[in-house]
Amino acid sequence: MTHEVWGRRLIVACLCQALLRSMVPGQTAMVSGTVSATGVPVRSASVTFQDSGVPPGTWSGVTDSSGHYRISVLVTSLRQPSALPAHFTLGQNYPNPFSSATVMPYQLARQSEVVLTVYDILGRVVRKIVAGTQAAGAYGVVWDGTNGEGERVAGGVYFYTLASEGQLQARKMVFAGGGAPLSLGQGGAVSPAPAGAAAPAHVQAGPFSVRIDNTETTSPWIATTLLTDVAVAGDTTLDFAVSPLPVAAVTADSVQQVIRGFGAANILPWRPDMTAGEVQAAFGAGPGQVGLTILRLRIPYTDTVTDFSAQVPTAQLAESLGAIVFATPWTPPPALKTNDNIVGGMLADSSYAAFAAHLKGFADYMAANGAPLYAVSLQNEPDASVTYESCSWNATQFLNFTKNNAAAVGTRIMMPESESFNHHLSDSTLADPVAASLVSIIGGHIYGGGLAPYPLAVSEGKDVWMTEHLSTDTTWAGVLATGKEINDCMGAGMNAYVWWYIVRYYGPIGEDGSVTRRGFVMSQYARFVRPGYHKIKCTAAPQRNVSLTAYADSAKSHVVVVAVNLGSAPVQQAFAVPGVAMTALSVYTTSQSKNCAQGADIPVAGNGFAVSLDASSVTTFVSH
Repeated sequence: MTHEVWGRRLIVACLCQALLRSMVPGQTAMVSGTVSATGVPVRSASVTFQDSGVPPGTWSGVTDSSGHYRISVLVTSLRQPSALPAHFTLGQNYPNPFSSATVMPYQLARQSEVVLTVYDILGRVVRKIVAGTQAAGAYGVVWDGTNGEGERVAGGVYFYTLASEGQLQARKMVFAGGGAPLSLGQGGAVSPAPAGAAAPAHVQAGPFSVRIDNTETTSPWIATTLLTDVAVAGDTTLDFAVSPLPVAAVTADSVQQVIRGFGAANILPWRPDMTAGEVQAAFGAGPGQVGLTILRLRIPYTDTVTDFSAQVPTAQLAESLGAIVFATPWTPPPALKTNDNIVGGMLADSSYAAFAAHLKGFADYMAANGAPLYAVSLQNEPDASVTYESCSWNATQFLNFTKNNAAAVGTRIMMPESESFNHHLSDSTLADPVAASLVSIIGGHIYGGGLAPYPLAVSEGKDVWMTEHLSTDTTWAGVLATGKEINDCMGAGMNAYVWWYIVRYYGPIGEDGSVTRRGFVMSQYARFVRPGYHKIKCTAAPQRNVSLTAYADSAKSHVVVVAVNLGSAPVQQAFAVPGVAMTALSVYTTSQSKNCAQGADIPVAGNGFAVSLDASSVTTFVSH
């Protein structure tokens, strides 16, 4: 059957159809009220009413400076009979004629599949709406005068049919045209839709749900609130009380420690040297890379060219990618020790000058071969008792060596690299003006303790670096704990965070050369908080399971906030960032399902924003 023949039959059916049971016409209800949080009016909050239609109709507004809102919603108010409808009936649309949208009501006597179709005067299909299976009862379909492609149709006479219960009924309606189409099924206010935008036909049924949420300028920030089964039969007043969001204050003008970077170790010959691809993955700062900026090396206890030269290739390539390199001895040459052995013993008092010369020889070699060292440490874990390369030092030995021999090394000096960041080993050196002047970095590990501020070192103007830690736990909880640990180290005033092996199953680069989950967690800091940035004051723990740190470049043109959500559910968090001009935030997230994935930018109006942090995740926000 052609469209033309079908159209003629529809027209005849419309003209011959008897008047059906009358129905109460639909109406526009005006809903108004206030939104408040702990008694305080909430300005610029979004209030959205959504019915339970298929697809849902949505009407929104924004509260004013006094917390008041006023929203006009479309209510399909069908008279509900005392019993179920006795017949299948298609009612007359209302309003009719219409210019924006119209409701086409119908009743079902029993559960049925429902298909409503709109035709033009020539019998051509304009819009087909499949409502699906519906129970017996009264319903209405909203049509906004658009075709199946979302295009506004021309004004004129149209017909609509309803196929259900094995029957077909039809009616005529007049579309005046020229009106603004309702943005049904879309978030936001009911307003003129953009040219060509598709606004779906709408099957309306049931009560409203109400969503109250933040906009870019909401004050105070509020927790998203969703209410269900809200009845709106006519003009009414509804006041909503919501909960305020916890606000983390980020103070860019309160500058704390400078950030030297984030890194890890390449220890030869205990592990094979890194390949060029592994170095790129570790020290490159692009998508899918870790962005490390510090490389730690082992200083061989021999001074042969072979042992020294093995350290050069990775150091050169890492430095070409913007990294700095420091090196640590696990033991002095055995001949300089009290036990003439690479394990245990102490540096002999008579060997201080020779050991300083050994350290200088390695630093000079690296510089001469295009891989200069940023710093040289005096000893790895001087307070550990182990069965591999090692040497014990006490606080007095550190003081004496530093005061009398550190200058001879010819580069920045780091000490003491205690196993658990034992401040006692460096306190006496820092308390001596001469010795303290010869030390640049107080380094330490955090095995079993030591993750704490070091006020004496800071007061003496020294960098404080966490230079080694590891965990072999590669579960997501174990990996996420590394993100929390980095936040804690930065919160304790440390200038650098350095992991153990770069390439290892528990390291940032796996044995196959790919970035691991832990690597992506580390990248949330390393890629975006670059050397020379400063940590800035930030509320560290604004709510349960949330840990925050914040950073800024020297010009404060980029503010970076790193948020760790240890909880198993998403968490809403608000931030206040006064004094920083921001227009938007880039967002990057690592979670159980994301690897430093970039999300949609967050627009920012004013000096604050509110976000939802993914469950069990690390999220980095970068202002621009």
